[in-house]
Amino acid sequence: MRRVLTPPERYQFGASVRPLLVPGHDPCGHFRNDELWLALRTPEGPATLHLARSGGELLATGHGPGAAWVAERADAIAGLRDDLTAFAELAAGHPVVARLARTFAGVRMPATGQVFPRLLRAILEQKVTGKEAHRSYREICRRFGEPAPGPAGLVLPPDPAAVAATPYWEFHPFGVEQRRTQTLVRAAQVAGRLERCAGSAEAVRRMTALPGIGPWTAAEVVRVAYGDADAVSVGDFHIPNTVAYALAGEPRGTDERMLTLLAPFPGHRGRVCDLLAMGGLTAPKYGPRMPVRSFARF
Repeated sequence: MRRVLTPPERYQFGASVRPLLVPGHDPCGHFRNDELWLALRTPEGPATLHLARSGGELLATGHGPGAAWVAERADAIAGLRDDLTAFAELAAGHPVVARLARTFAGVRMPATGQVFPRLLRAILEQKVTGKEAHRSYREICRRFGEPAPGPAGLVLPPDPAAVAATPYWEFHPFGVEQRRTQTLVRAAQVAGRLERCAGSAEAVRRMTALPGIGPWTAAEVVRVAYGDADAVSVGDFHIPNTVAYALAGEPRGTDERMLTLLAPFPGHRGRVCDLLAMGGLTAPKYGPRMPVRSFARF
């Protein structure tokens, strides 16, 4: 199943789709040589999407029973449905944001239409370092993943039903303690309802109704599942400081201060946070780094 997509001028393929993958190695996808391979569980069955540059176009190819579904959604997954209407005008109101908006004008926000795979990753990232979370994610995908269609050698994201049926102590060797495991199992139990949400607002409401899922986790999910450019990760350890430093020259910030500084960018507050990260803007660091641990050893 194939489609030919026409990206906008200056489109940055790699920067647009890399948020779909766990850094380092992702068993469910990879980006190499200007090609993306991504395994998904679609409503029509397992599928793998292949996106490849071909001149000024993107060639989208679907594999497996869900090939038609991923091919139809390939433009959204590549970020080509991202709406930047009026953002340039908003960005012009702050010199730092205006400069970053010009520099990364070709970056688009993807929208997979898949809630549970990103929710799995976001739950694992709660209150631990990225290295810890990503190691757990890879091991869980290998444990629960099944071979994905196509020639890329990927595995499918974990089946929510299999996760929901697994006792919490079986996640301990993957470095996940009981609290996050119970949150993950609760999310897996209602994954079907989460996938049927009509949009970002409904998904946030349903997710945050579950114990263990707050605004940070929900925002991390809807930015990727729905391409929600306004989703701000309230409760993050670093982002309030980054926003306060980049937009106001203040080395430390609170969630409240962050939201105040982002208020001039309605509809694009999450996009501004992403631009600051892409631009490498970070607040001064005063304390020691958080140690990398493994709950599997506790």
